[in-house]
Amino acid sequence: MTQMAQSRRRFLSTLTAAGAAGLVGPPRVKAQDEHLETTTVRIGKIAGICISPQYFAEELLRAEGFTDIRYVVTEPGAIAAGALARGEIDFTTNFSPPLIIAIDAGQPITIVAGQHVGCFELFAREGIRSIPDLKGKTVGVQALGSSQYTFVSGMASYVGLEPASDIRWVTSSSPKPMELFAEGKIDAFLGLPPEPQELRARNIGRVIFNSAIDRPWSQYFCCMVAGHRDYVRKYPVATKRVLRAIIKSADLCASQPERVAQRIVDAGFTPRYDYALQTLREISYAKWREYDAEDTIRFYSLRLRESGFIKATPNKILADGTDWRFFNELKRELKG
Repeated sequence: MTQMAQSRRRFLSTLTAAGAAGLVGPPRVKAQDEHLETTTVRIGKIAGICISPQYFAEELLRAEGFTDIRYVVTEPGAIAAGALARGEIDFTTNFSPPLIIAIDAGQPITIVAGQHVGCFELFAREGIRSIPDLKGKTVGVQALGSSQYTFVSGMASYVGLEPASDIRWVTSSSPKPMELFAEGKIDAFLGLPPEPQELRARNIGRVIFNSAIDRPWSQYFCCMVAGHRDYVRKYPVATKRVLRAIIKSADLCASQPERVAQRIVDAGFTPRYDYALQTLREISYAKWREYDAEDTIRFYSLRLRESGFIKATPNKILADGTDWRFFNELKRELKG
């Protein structure tokens, strides 16, 4: 048996022993009476601690009646959105812009909920104190069209810069942009957990933007839960149960970060407990009831349209690629 399999077995046995139902309560009677159209769900496995709720949700999904739960490895951003659109996964949590861009292109993606607020941080060299100071500077991203690229572009447009001409983009998947920044080869870098935690631990650079606290970005969801359109339409009961498991998991990320951090490390979703715990403590998982998912999509759609990434209006994106009925029902059912 491989080390990963052993870790996974320990994770599941520990979670089962603790009793997922005991942690969050059993499914509601109404949900138990509804026919579960499918017992299979495939969820994206992406390198990023911020989306821990979907990783911690496995036993909660079993409590909801799912028997075949698969985590499919994919990359974040546009790649994850593409995997979702192609039907390789049924659900994933992702940053809003790549999902919106995919919906604008007519891909079969439906955003069903907001998950958490704030996970991106922009690190820069001395002398760069704000977004306008990025004019003429080098900013590292994994690829044009990545989450980091669309986020920085949107921020740049918002303060009057022309992202395509005012910023010198450096694309690299190996070495990663964080390492280019650490080596002094680029001026700025937008990181998502565990990258900000590692840079702070190494005392590299300074944070000039934090999406958890800097307005207007901190007023909107950072990452959203999205499903393949056919799954959402064909399996509404299953969709609601998937979403309920993820949302309950988000509450546990807020109330029991130590437990969640240890379990996602044991299950092989991330290697370092200290970075995982720090991330879970810093991200506002408990605020999913307070934020407006529709306003989030409207806000980011406007930013993307201003930056030239999409042609559709926010209303068209909302009409073509969102379904809030499950999220709204769960907000009423799962009152804090």
